[in-house]
Amino acid sequence: MDALTKWVGNVSDFLWGMPIIILLIGGGLFLTIQLGFFQFRYMPHILHQTFGKMLSKGSGDGTLTPFQATTSALASTMGAANIVGVPVAIALGGPGAIFWMWLVALIGIGTKYSEVVLGIKYREKNTAGEYVGGPMYYIKKGLGWKKVAYVFAFALMIEIIASTMVQSNSIATTIEGSFGLPPLVTGILVAVLVALVAFGGIKTIGRVTEKLIPSMVVVYIVSALIVIAFNFTEIPAAFGLIFEYAFQPLSAAGGFAGAGVAAAIRWGLARGLYSNEAGIGTAPIAHAAAVNNHPAKQGFWGVFEVIVDTLIVCTMTALVILTTGVWKVIDADNASSMVTEAYSTVFGSTVSGIIISIVLFLFVITTVVVIIYYGEKQAEFLFGTGASKVMRMVYLLAIVVGAVGGLKFVWEFLDLLLAIVVIPNVIAVLFLSGKVREVTKDYFTNFYPLERKK
Repeated sequence: MDALTKWVGNVSDFLWGMPIIILLIGGGLFLTIQLGFFQFRYMPHILHQTFGKMLSKGSGDGTLTPFQATTSALASTMGAANIVGVPVAIALGGPGAIFWMWLVALIGIGTKYSEVVLGIKYREKNTAGEYVGGPMYYIKKGLGWKKVAYVFAFALMIEIIASTMVQSNSIATTIEGSFGLPPLVTGILVAVLVALVAFGGIKTIGRVTEKLIPSMVVVYIVSALIVIAFNFTEIPAAFGLIFEYAFQPLSAAGGFAGAGVAAAIRWGLARGLYSNEAGIGTAPIAHAAAVNNHPAKQGFWGVFEVIVDTLIVCTMTALVILTTGVWKVIDADNASSMVTEAYSTVFGSTVSGIIISIVLFLFVITTVVVIIYYGEKQAEFLFGTGASKVMRMVYLLAIVVGAVGGLKFVWEFLDLLLAIVVIPNVIAVLFLSGKVREVTKDYFTNFYPLERKK
């Protein structure tokens, strides 16, 4: 088993090094060029169609409102990574990593938009009368690659077992540290709460996430802004650090071990790529259920996701860390505690621990609810609707097992399975980029002039 674990680790490390970084960044650049840099040319219109229409029910066919579909997709990307991942990037790559995080997010918009467009274009109705879609559908229907579609679906279905365990363990550990609650109790509590939502199907998930996700984001951003406001004189210096050390090395200081430009680029790209899941292929599964009369309009909500997740929430985390100076005194091994330590400078250690624990708990609940839905849809695609209910029970059990740290060897397969999901999805999106371009051209030729008059 040790030999297998080591081999899996080595293969995962290789794939998630330059191969996938090149694929995701290169793919994002290719799609951005193919689409005529639409995210820059039409950003005001995209913002109007998303931020300006969050309460709109949309028009056309679908199961969820456009905003419900988006908050469902956001639920799987908004999580511990936004609070823990950014400090790790700064600890290992320096403040300059944030610049590269922003850059790759802007590039990743092209990928996320394309995935969502294809998710709508190739969706279909299941036996329950609900719209379903995602990479497995556009790989099979758009390209005719049935075997590749089945590999994608099976890999994602199994990957979610490991992912659910990791999410559950992270929150159980945090709750135990803050409140002394045993991990088993936390695991059972999380499983019960998730089950109450998951058994209601995508409509219930949509109703829950459209309330919880905005609330969580507002609570986190407001609390972060309070911390930043207490250190407002450091804001110019924080941005100065981000831009200056994106292009030059930074020497060691206090707990910070120092970082070169290569490290800033590597960790910034990794944070940007993984925080919004552009290219992973999960978002179009949620977006496929949206009520919409044109695939491009739902694609704009994919752009909205990247803006909220990476450009807003991750940036808030970075500014909290940089303006308080905790990145200089906490070493990389303890980087995950940076936000709590930064909050404690304003709110005190007890209150800051409670705020972060509650936000993380809600993030994990919504994340697990949505990824379980993703897993169910893979089982449905492969084996029918009955299999989706079986996998739901498997995922709920995985929550409890993961909370107590059981079956940790399964976690070792997480990155490898995710690579098996990402690679065929991005390749498929690139092969179908012509279809995305046709959809985009149709929207800006026939719909955009009418929307501008409204």
